[in-house]
Amino acid sequence: MTAPEFVHPPQHLIPTNNYPASMMDIPPSRMFLIRDALNAYRQKMGADAVTFDASQGDGGASLPGVPRELLEAALKLQIDHGTAYDQPWGTTRFRKAAAENYWQLSADTGWGGENVIFVQGGRDGLQKAYGAMISLGTHEVGSVVVVSRVPWISYNWGPYAVGLNVMLAPGDPAEGWAYTPEAIRESAAFAAAQGRKVAGLVITSPDNPTGRTLTTGEQVALARTALEAGYPYVLFDWMYHYVTDEGHTDVNEVLRAFSPEERERLIVLDGLTKSLGASNVRSAHLLVGKKVAKHITSQASHAVIPTFYSQAVAIAAYEMGFEKAAASIIEPTRESRRVLREALSEKPARFIMGDGYYAFIDCAPYIEAGGLKDSEALLTYLGENFGIAVVPGVYFSQHGANWIRFSYATPPEITRGAVARLFEGLESLLSK
Repeated sequence: MTAPEFVHPPQHLIPTNNYPASMMDIPPSRMFLIRDALNAYRQKMGADAVTFDASQGDGGASLPGVPRELLEAALKLQIDHGTAYDQPWGTTRFRKAAAENYWQLSADTGWGGENVIFVQGGRDGLQKAYGAMISLGTHEVGSVVVVSRVPWISYNWGPYAVGLNVMLAPGDPAEGWAYTPEAIRESAAFAAAQGRKVAGLVITSPDNPTGRTLTTGEQVALARTALEAGYPYVLFDWMYHYVTDEGHTDVNEVLRAFSPEERERLIVLDGLTKSLGASNVRSAHLLVGKKVAKHITSQASHAVIPTFYSQAVAIAAYEMGFEKAAASIIEPTRESRRVLREALSEKPARFIMGDGYYAFIDCAPYIEAGGLKDSEALLTYLGENFGIAVVPGVYFSQHGANWIRFSYATPPEITRGAVARLFEGLESLLSK
């Protein structure tokens, strides 16, 4: 009988480490409380009572979503393509459409189709990016990803699930908790003082949950600060960048701001989830340096092989011209943004609002007047008594405990009704 043996040579065996035993349990989403609050309102006011859901981050639910013609074009592409395995990075046609039609990558950047990695939605792309930060950057679990002070909820837990600790950068609510160069350097120094390496910085613009938007120049300056401070990677989350007043971000401008060596340390995430309302199509991609592309491809070949239909929807949209393909999401969102900005400007509440899908509203005076604990209690009050659903800022971090995320990814007339109902509910607390 032969003896057991390891697949991998002794010098490449993973050292034993019991860090999972000390990890917190990753909590499930509390978003179901939003539905519960609206259901309580309908039970009280009647099944046909008018409600407003300003919690949505899904343009496929609150707006028309992917146009039928694109879904049908994608189906034809799928039929013609067949059902055999594709490459771990997707297909050549997707890469070409993304590089040439969508990003219009310029030859002088040195980047092209081989820098495009298709991923099965944004979360899949992020997990792959985090893995690369560990394997190619810090070479150890327990290192740190730096995010904004009030981050998208999955930025708290996605990195943590793969062995990265998450650090909230310093930030001022009066500035929408925006990064500063000093905050980026301070975060790196704090991590070092804790005996930990920094794996990467996440820059998201427009931001979720705050809606805060950074110019391309501001993003470049922050990324440069991070690279100079020793961050191995900077990840730009641009999932909302097409749904803006100023138009999409020019990736060529960003790439040209860095040397060829520095570009290898940049990661861009984008996809159809927000701009095309394609949440359940699960179609996204990463733009990465060649070393990162090779690493992710090798890993994906033993893990998630992308589906073609998700690529086909993107191919159809990119080859049509994305502004045209996404008009049914972009145009009503822009109009709703105007409606909401005008309405909020007439109210005394402090708010943050750039582009994307969201405004972040400071409800501290109303929470205090109503004797409520935080914005989760406010959600329950507003939903059950006024039929308006929002997302509590406390779901994102304790620094947002008195804030709410208000989504305007709805038709303008719905946004107008929703903000009126919101302040009807908020102002009722002042008389308590």
